[in-house]
Amino acid sequence: MHDKASKGVRMVISLLGNRNAGKSSLINALCGQDIAIVSDHPGTTTDPVAKHYELLPLGPVTFFDTAGLDDEGELGELRIRATRKVLFRTDLALIVVGEQGLGEAEKHILQTVRKMELPHLVVFNKSDIAEPSAEDIAFCGEHSITYQLVCAASGKGVDELKKNVINAAPREFVEDPVLVSDLAGKGDVVLCVTPIDMAAPKGRLILPQVQVLRDILDSDAMGMVVKEGELVDALQRLSTPPALVVTDSQVVLKVAADVPDEVALTTFSTLFARYKGDLSALLRGADVIDSLQDGDRVLMCEACSHHATEDDIGRVKIPCWLREYTGKELHFEMYSGHDFPDDLEGYALAIHCGGCMTNRTEMLRRIRECNRRGAPITNYGVAISKVQGVLERIVRML
Repeated sequence: MHDKASKGVRMVISLLGNRNAGKSSLINALCGQDIAIVSDHPGTTTDPVAKHYELLPLGPVTFFDTAGLDDEGELGELRIRATRKVLFRTDLALIVVGEQGLGEAEKHILQTVRKMELPHLVVFNKSDIAEPSAEDIAFCGEHSITYQLVCAASGKGVDELKKNVINAAPREFVEDPVLVSDLAGKGDVVLCVTPIDMAAPKGRLILPQVQVLRDILDSDAMGMVVKEGELVDALQRLSTPPALVVTDSQVVLKVAADVPDEVALTTFSTLFARYKGDLSALLRGADVIDSLQDGDRVLMCEACSHHATEDDIGRVKIPCWLREYTGKELHFEMYSGHDFPDDLEGYALAIHCGGCMTNRTEMLRRIRECNRRGAPITNYGVAISKVQGVLERIVRML
């Protein structure tokens, strides 16, 4: 069953180390089956190899077996580059050390993962041949690195390693995110403003609106749905003000003007920014809008493909609003799909869709990848509220 889980749901654990450190043997020991090819000949693993596994209580994970960091020659350098590229979609790195101990290659990759703020563990493999030196243990202590002694061949220490992996897992794999349940409770009224435009699916609401309404009901609150033209009338009909108003970002300026300042107000996209991502990181990305310069490249990211309308939000509206807000000649490039462009470092800002068709793990992975590669990132709704001048109000209660 776990082999059918989506890539975004899986925690990605990459094993890195020199050739013949025992990475392939360790994956086999962790999974309890012969998955990776094992040989005494250095360099058996060439390209990153993925193995799916169910690691409870985390659930489905993917182990990546990678080429040796000490690979040689022109082809070896290409393999090392492929190994390092895996880091951009890694959630936890296991630095596997053989009987030779910590060398320059391992210390260099440790420096890299620390700079990336990537959770990591050091695994001293082949402990049956040679235990780690006092210097290596001291190095781990000085840098607050958790380490584990294992023998992949016999299985010694593997269960303890699994426990350390679970303890080191990023928070999104062990915490349940909230959508709107912390903002409204039993008996509260939540007023949802849902304009029906050309991009809206015929006969139904868009997924973020549906999910927010469901969460309202699950919280024993009362959901009320109106279009933007009916908002004022709806507010007047309520005997008491709503606990919260949630609006589509495209009409946030009008809604902010119609909703009294003392009434909590946010947008569907902003709720999804914290439900599926890292709101603080996306707000920092929005701040970058103020420093954009002529000629800057802005990446518009969408997790899925859809038919673009003549007033498409990502291709037309947001670029228009940003040019008007900044007064700069910006270059916008649209990118849809699983991976980011290879030259992500060349963008001054990335603006991502709300992520309704992906999941939190994948969104956080994308946010981390942008941050690691020097591209600040925000999302559609946060960016719109920023350029409309209402962002401070929209995030006030979050």
